[in-house]
Amino acid sequence: MVDPYVPAPENLRARTEFQDAKFGIFLHWGLYSLLGTGEWTMTNRNINYQEYAKLANAFYPHDFDAAEWVSAIKSSGAGYVCFTTRHHDGFSMWDTAQTDYDIVDATPYKQDIVKALSDECSRQGIKLHLYYSLIDWYRDDCPRGRTGLGTGRPGTAISYERYYDFMKRQLTELLTGYDPVGAVWFDGVWDQDQNPDFDWKLRGLYDHIHAIRPACLVGNNHHLVPFEGEDIQIFERDLPGENTAGLSGQEIGRLPLETCQTMNGMWGYKITDLDYKSSKTLIHYLVRAAGRNGNLLLNIGPQPDGKLPATAVERLREMGEWLARYGESIYGTRGGDIPPHDWGVTTRKGDKLYVHVLDLQDDALYLPLAEKVGEARCLNNGERVKFDTLRGKGIVLNLEHVPEDTDRIIELTLR
Repeated sequence: MVDPYVPAPENLRARTEFQDAKFGIFLHWGLYSLLGTGEWTMTNRNINYQEYAKLANAFYPHDFDAAEWVSAIKSSGAGYVCFTTRHHDGFSMWDTAQTDYDIVDATPYKQDIVKALSDECSRQGIKLHLYYSLIDWYRDDCPRGRTGLGTGRPGTAISYERYYDFMKRQLTELLTGYDPVGAVWFDGVWDQDQNPDFDWKLRGLYDHIHAIRPACLVGNNHHLVPFEGEDIQIFERDLPGENTAGLSGQEIGRLPLETCQTMNGMWGYKITDLDYKSSKTLIHYLVRAAGRNGNLLLNIGPQPDGKLPATAVERLREMGEWLARYGESIYGTRGGDIPPHDWGVTTRKGDKLYVHVLDLQDDALYLPLAEKVGEARCLNNGERVKFDTLRGKGIVLNLEHVPEDTDRIIELTLR
């Protein structure tokens, strides 16, 4: 029987800080960006692993500027960034000593991207989280699952122990060679879902991370209830409690929650994908995540030249402008007293309950509150909001007209 995981005090503090941040930016960037068809191209098109590796010879992101990236992310109001250190194609975006298949040894660029981001995040006060794939479509010692079967790699002649040791050594590098890593974000458990007897030995990886950095949060995008040793629960392309994409049917646990979502349609750069969500849609997603007591990790796929797509930068600016005005109703809050509805959600901080009216076709709103309301104020214009108290049954907000704002926010002072 596995011993229960007991998080260190600094880990518990990190969890609280994570929940308070509410908003992070995901960055999917690697060799696949050169192809402009998304991060799964290697397996989707059955590209031979040796041919795919030749992309490294052409990877020279001459316009990459870590300061520019982090400044744009900070302007959005995000508190952290999660970067893909190694995706399923097996290419490492830092100067790892465990393989030459990395950005310093295999490309003409020869610069450590993770180091550049780490240093700049430290300078600008943004926390750095690191995505790490359990899958590797390049190495022959990575167990075969349901993906990467057409890449031509020799197979699994070597036991999982060697690959497991490789991952531990790489994680050690990331946790000791860069500024304090706020979280490690694993992905790929689901690759072995057709082999129920396979053991990724995740608890060993988790304990290894916590032994090096007790405060480092561990999350895993396995689409299941949290495993022992994890610190956050992840939902993919859906808000906690929803499952429209078919990837988030798991029950909601007690750990801090995070939902990851794309800004357009893909995670990695896709040259034909210009279907960016509007700033209103993205703000609504952030607000609805907060109302469900979760964070939003919003993805951008940088271009192969090292630039963030112009539309993505515009969306970051627009979200930042909104958060600069209304961030008090998001940052440091938890899910509010009233469960999420179609009309919107509530968030709470101390004696303040924020009612986020996102889609209401009426000029009044009933709120079944147990606590008494002392005052109601509209954050959009600063004016007081009239309300009627229903004895023992809550209140009715009188909004005067159907809200047309991106988010009509009513701040209730409870007593």
